[in-house]
Amino acid sequence: MSAIPAAAASDRIPSAGIRTFIENALRKVGLPQDDAAKVADLMTEADLTGADAHGVFRLPQYVQRIQAGGINPTPDIRVERTALATALVDGDNGMGHLVMSRAAEAAIAIARETGVAWVGAHHSNHAGPAALYATMPVEHGMIGLYSAVASANHMAIWGGVEALLGTNPLAVGVPAGEEPPVILDIATTMVSYGTIKNYALQGRSIPEGWMINRADGAPLTDPKRSGEGLLLPIGGYKGSGLALILGLLAGTLNGAAFGRDVVDFNADATTVTNTGHFIVAVDVSRFTPLDSFKAEVDRHLRDLRASKKLPGFDEIRIPGEQRMGRYESRLQDGVPLSPELRQRLDALAGELGITTLQG
Repeated sequence: MSAIPAAAASDRIPSAGIRTFIENALRKVGLPQDDAAKVADLMTEADLTGADAHGVFRLPQYVQRIQAGGINPTPDIRVERTALATALVDGDNGMGHLVMSRAAEAAIAIARETGVAWVGAHHSNHAGPAALYATMPVEHGMIGLYSAVASANHMAIWGGVEALLGTNPLAVGVPAGEEPPVILDIATTMVSYGTIKNYALQGRSIPEGWMINRADGAPLTDPKRSGEGLLLPIGGYKGSGLALILGLLAGTLNGAAFGRDVVDFNADATTVTNTGHFIVAVDVSRFTPLDSFKAEVDRHLRDLRASKKLPGFDEIRIPGEQRMGRYESRLQDGVPLSPELRQRLDALAGELGITTLQG
């Protein structure tokens, strides 16, 4: 989840309204009805689960790229089975949500046959939060693992000053029984770049430790000057190394962009990005009975949560456990949107000639 300040309760918008708004906007710029509905479902799920930098926040940027020719609104997405347990998806420059949904479906189907599947994707685009796709196999009693080459480079290799690495995310989903599934979704930088953009939109300073100025290495706290800076990796050189490996697996292995070849979709709305992703699905039942595995996961999670806490900590949190609660809360009470984002979405509605969001 991105670290974005919550909006006031009065700024909460029903998720159904957000979903309809997204679908209407995407249909207006040429997506077929079923595709627009699919993308709207996934973008709204991002907002419901708290990935606030990857839901409706991204809509104006997606619309701009579609209108400018940077994204193909009517792609012919193809899945090529390359071996018993592998496949490669050609996204035909379509919306990343559509490409990765197809890739996840293929991975789940193949894993049912072979026990494990690795599916890569190329000629894709930004697809929202990584957790969307890592959780898809979980719903079928499988472990899911997803990564992608980020849609812009904002990090340097450890010790460098050139932005040649992205926030390249990693998400892993593990099914549980009575406990919520374990869902780890992390960027390999301290925060996603979407978070920086949202802080800039709201006129807020970013905390020290997120970005440095590439000229002298000093902390950079003005998000509107992010073009002068570099995002810092998680764990120092370890995060930099992880971003490198994930980029090679999601990009180079699939014939997709990596390193200097990555197109900054924040600055360039027209150039095809050839974004790469991969998803792995593992059928738990090929190793141990699914119910037994889920029961053991539950036991270990409860042991961890009940373990002795370090001074200053009120609770021990397991990755993904607050995701379900946040989803249910926002489904009932609405999704918090900042006034600045509402203004941007209202302007988009005016440009497209569609109904504005109704709060």
